[in-house]
Amino acid sequence: MPFLDLPTHRLHYRIDGAEGAPWLTFCNSLGTDLTMWDLQVAELAKDFRILRYDRRGHGQSTAADGLYTVDQLGGDVVALWDALQIDRTHFCGLSIGGLTGQWLGLNAAERLDKLIVCATAAKIGTAESWAQRIAGVQESGMKPLAEGTVTRWFTEHFTDTHEEQVKDIIDVFLATTPEGYAGCCSAVAQADFRDALAKITVPLLAIAGDDDPVCPPADLQHIADSVADGRFVQVAGRHICNVESPAALTTALRDFLTA
Repeated sequence: MPFLDLPTHRLHYRIDGAEGAPWLTFCNSLGTDLTMWDLQVAELAKDFRILRYDRRGHGQSTAADGLYTVDQLGGDVVALWDALQIDRTHFCGLSIGGLTGQWLGLNAAERLDKLIVCATAAKIGTAESWAQRIAGVQESGMKPLAEGTVTRWFTEHFTDTHEEQVKDIIDVFLATTPEGYAGCCSAVAQADFRDALAKITVPLLAIAGDDDPVCPPADLQHIADSVADGRFVQVAGRHICNVESPAALTTALRDFLTA
């Protein structure tokens, strides 16, 4: 099982796909692990060399001490690319992964071919709401958040018709370390790219879930409209729209990356 050991933590990663194909890096959302992209990888592995990883404090990656910044999360990605000798890659991130993607578009554009940001925003939520969530997790752990997370992540219809799939995803959420989750909540709270989007010159696709209560379509449309070369696509579903509408989202990815 591949790991990258860094000074403060270790990152678990996985590589799929054909050697010599263009690289595509996937970055998961808060409270998930790299398996959230399984349905996309199954369809895209024949065309791309795919790197996935567990964000610090998630999945099988360890949690660095303290609270984190989006600069540190972006630095983890660059460290992986350096260690694996990946000079250039496409990047696709969802939610906090989309914030990480915006950071990379601003700070590591020379390493990117095309950038996809899903179910995210230039700024997600308020400092006060994130501070409350951090305090709650530090005091009571992950379990009290589970029910509300299901509602934010999936429509009622999807939850009713895909019970086992939703259960598996929430089991991963519950297994996330409170330290890692709180640390990443802090990174989301501080991240604000509203005044910097125009500086992103990498071709960008913004994908929204049409019923996402966390990052509604207007947030993704704003990103697409604000960057130098942006496009917008909407698929059915709430926040984890790559799971709720896997075929539509994967088609949007392939069309954008192969255009």
